[in-house]
Amino acid sequence: MKSALEIKSDISYKSAGKFEETRFEKIHNEIFKNSAEASIIVAHEIADLIRSKQKENKSCVLGLATGSSPIKVYEELVRMHKEEGLSFSNVITFNLDEYYPMTKENNQSYHYFMHQHLFNHIDIKSENINIPDGNVSFEDLNQYCIDYEMNIKNAGGLDFQLLGIGRTGHVGFNEPGSHINSGTRIITLDHITRVDASFDFNGIDFVPKRAITMGVSTILRSKRIVLMAWGQNKAEIIKRTIQGEITSEVPATFLQNHSNTTFVLDQSAASELTRYKTPWLVGECIWTQELKSKAIIWLCKKTNQSILKLTDRDYNNNGMSDLLASGGSAYDLNINMFNVLQHTITGWPGGKPNTDDSNRPERANPAKKRVILFSPHPDDDVISMGGTFSKLIKQGHEVHVVYQTSGNIAVTDDEALKFSEVCNDFVGENECKINFQAAIDFLNNKTEDQIDSIEVRKLKGLIRRRESYAAVRYIGLKDENIHFLDMPFYETGNIKKKPVSDVDINIIADIIAKIKPHQVFAAGDLTDPHGTHEVCLNAIFAAMKKLKTESYMDDCWLWLYRGAWHEWDIHEIDMAVPLSPDEVMLKRHAILYHQSQKDRVMFQGNDSREFWVRAEDRNKNTAKLYDDLGLAEYEAIEAFKRFYY
Repeated sequence: MKSALEIKSDISYKSAGKFEETRFEKIHNEIFKNSAEASIIVAHEIADLIRSKQKENKSCVLGLATGSSPIKVYEELVRMHKEEGLSFSNVITFNLDEYYPMTKENNQSYHYFMHQHLFNHIDIKSENINIPDGNVSFEDLNQYCIDYEMNIKNAGGLDFQLLGIGRTGHVGFNEPGSHINSGTRIITLDHITRVDASFDFNGIDFVPKRAITMGVSTILRSKRIVLMAWGQNKAEIIKRTIQGEITSEVPATFLQNHSNTTFVLDQSAASELTRYKTPWLVGECIWTQELKSKAIIWLCKKTNQSILKLTDRDYNNNGMSDLLASGGSAYDLNINMFNVLQHTITGWPGGKPNTDDSNRPERANPAKKRVILFSPHPDDDVISMGGTFSKLIKQGHEVHVVYQTSGNIAVTDDEALKFSEVCNDFVGENECKINFQAAIDFLNNKTEDQIDSIEVRKLKGLIRRRESYAAVRYIGLKDENIHFLDMPFYETGNIKKKPVSDVDINIIADIIAKIKPHQVFAAGDLTDPHGTHEVCLNAIFAAMKKLKTESYMDDCWLWLYRGAWHEWDIHEIDMAVPLSPDEVMLKRHAILYHQSQKDRVMFQGNDSREFWVRAEDRNKNTAKLYDDLGLAEYEAIEAFKRFYY
């Protein structure tokens, strides 16, 4: 029986025109709107395999992965077990890897992860669970790895292997340099891998430097392989893996040699593939306005010319002859594109009163708008749109900033200890809402994998809160327009959060209903590595959907900002707000009020720059791109995309 993904494979590669579209690709892949939809498809393929093996009275041998990618797959498998009677009694599992050294009880271990997300909730036999033991003595490791390989072989080999992929191109923990014939072994982790894991370990200093992993050859012997990848951070390595040459520097490219592999991607992870990024290079296109914008801007960058200098030859020589034919001439295409971009630029992000707004990104009326600026963490507001924030206040709008989470996990223990000692010395614990001595005692005795106490979390949240007050006061916002939601999903004391609940959504709905905004600004920067931005945005979507029938929502526009982790591409921008040199400096100073996030950012991601430097560089780069395209030259630009909900 063919799986859903294998059936889609036949359709994808045999239907008319599809082969041409995927001609640069060397591994079959399927792209879905989002990870939730894709995960359900993968989970159902696994369930179908388990059931088919049960009918044959055979064991089903699964190779399983950890990390954020497979979590929704495991959630769906658990749901099918509880609601549809899916039994795992015939399932034998082998996990890909484990940190070394690592005890099973450590909440960062993959043993803990697998039991938390899957094994504790299904009827699998404990003796059928195989996870590399991160506590084996170093002297016994070689024999242990040989035995792990033999256990897979004796079970009949892997029927199905589930994979994620790291930014280094690792599968399992097979880092760059891994050989195609490698078996289960201990390996030293690449620095990038450890940086990516630092979010889970509260800093790179606590990430183990080694791991036990199945080898490349072990993975390639699987009868079926499904690799999942979500998000913009995976886009570049996915392109190299699917379209590049086979090389040990990108171990995932060895999967090109496997005859039954499917990559399951969301749209962000697939965004660098040629058929998505530059589809005019692989075949004829349906030229929507968005695709025209994307293609013409790409052509300007490739030819190093401004829009109005592009010629018929430029279009013809770069795979865009059909666009030229449909557009009439380069001149017509160029002037239309120039006007589209020109109309995105405004110094009036709340709309300019008493003017024709037909070619402006925002409405002129009402002249004074009620505005909600949602900030997932207590600094995303000034990092991503500090200049626009200031303009909205100066131009007389009623601006409210709403901080969705406390941000307490991003405060280092050293910073918290410093503040608690100062407070304790200054007023004494009896006069404080927080028992500072208790916080000091906890921090001085905190173990490596210990979750912060409630007192410490309150303290760290208070630090972020007071920094936020200082930052937005500097911009000019009144205290009564500052709101802290402290959404419950976030308050676990750990990187891993609880699922968003109706309580979280209702908290957001209540603040929207209270203010009745004409504009809502929210974080669309979904490359945030620990996922808070995406969770907060989805909660806003859910709240606005809930309120959609309310009359005031008819006049409410939703604008998405980026800047902390990523920036909008030029063709995606619907509103570009120029900043003067003075406004750039004002924004910088506002960001620097978030002192606990300066110099020692706990969750820095793959960008070593401080947040104020990242934001400033991105804003100046956006301005330069507009300038290069032939539009007005500005010091910096903050960019926004309108979302139609």
